[in-house]
Amino acid sequence: MSARGAGHIHRQFEDAFNDRDLGALVALFEDDAALIPQPGTVVRGRDEIGPALQQLLDLGGRITLDTRGVVEVGDLAYLTNRWSLTGTDADGEPFDIGAVTAEVARRQPDGGWLYVIDNAWGDQHADA
Repeated sequence: MSARGAGHIHRQFEDAFNDRDLGALVALFEDDAALIPQPGTVVRGRDEIGPALQQLLDLGGRITLDTRGVVEVGDLAYLTNRWSLTGTDADGEPFDIGAVTAEVARRQPDGGWLYVIDNAWGDQHADA
C-alpha cells in the first residue's frame, strides 16, 4: 500500500519495521526501485530490496525516523530523515546506528507515494 502524502512514507516505514512486517516494508518501494542499505552497496528491485531489509530486521531493535524535509515537485518528492536503530546485539551489547537519508518517491496512480530511491546513508554512500 502506497503512502498518502510523500512525508507519510516515513511513518509507514517506521511502523512496518517495528512490526517486523517485511512485506509491508517492501511494498513501500516501486518494483524497480533502488535501495542503499549500507554504504557502498546498491540493491535494485523488490527481489533484492526484500533480503536487504530482512538483514536490517534481523538486527532487532527499534527504528525511529525523524522527517527533516519533504519537497514535492509534481509527481516526484525529495525526502530526508534522520533514522536511528537502537537495540542489543547477540552479545548483549547495546547498539545505536543511524544516518540522515536522501530519498526520492513518486506519486502513484492511486495518489499514494512509493520510494524510487532510498539512500539510507545519505552522503555516506561512498561510490554506490
